[in-house]
Amino acid sequence: MGKLLGFLLIFSSLFISLVAAGDWNILNQKRRNGVGSSSSLKNYCESWRINVEVNNIRGFDVVPQECVEYIKKYMTSSQYKADSERAIEEVKLYLSSCCTVKGDGKDAWIFDVDDTLLSTVPYYKKQGFGGEKLNSTSLEAWMKESKAPALEHTLKLFHEIKDVGFKIFLVSSRKETLRSSTVDNLIKVGYHGWKTLILRGLEDEFMEVQRYKSKARQHLVNEGHRIWGIIGDQWSSFEGTPSAERTFKLPNSIYYLA
Repeated sequence: MGKLLGFLLIFSSLFISLVAAGDWNILNQKRRNGVGSSSSLKNYCESWRINVEVNNIRGFDVVPQECVEYIKKYMTSSQYKADSERAIEEVKLYLSSCCTVKGDGKDAWIFDVDDTLLSTVPYYKKQGFGGEKLNSTSLEAWMKESKAPALEHTLKLFHEIKDVGFKIFLVSSRKETLRSSTVDNLIKVGYHGWKTLILRGLEDEFMEVQRYKSKARQHLVNEGHRIWGIIGDQWSSFEGTPSAERTFKLPNSIYYLA
């Protein structure tokens, strides 16, 4: 009888522990005594953001509602600026020793456009900072206004890379119909001297972004270009073949383009 009672006590303790572990959730706001709920939410949202940046979380349509305010604060904060500037410093470090520009016009560098050269944060300020599903019609109407500000840290780097002698190619997932407004916007905020702006034509419109950008890079390689680097805010700017010698990702937790 004593052995049976002991076994039941051990089993009960184990069962309670498993239930407690299975019920534990960092978003659970009803923990005993209400201790640590706000910090747990902050930790969860920071963890979500970091896992987006390292490409563990993929294909999300919206930012989790409980994290929208956190993402808003990050994308408009000095930390976002510092993170971006650190990425730019790594580009400069790479440039200091990586490449011998041959002067034959074939040394290439690729930039994405949105949230790499131009910021869409002013648009998303009015669209819930990623907490609402993307309205492509609304976004394209905003792009046609050519009011996107430059990302200042990238603007300076753009000209430094150009002055070294690289041919700069802009590879964007924007549609070909936005060419005029995109060019106007880029020039208005200080970008000039790129070699080619590659946009999505009708034949590319329904292609995955990653495949479309791989196709664009393949075209450059077929022309004899050496792609020394890519800077973008989405993993789809880097994935696939051919690849560049180095890739550099800028932070962006508002949306995901596959």
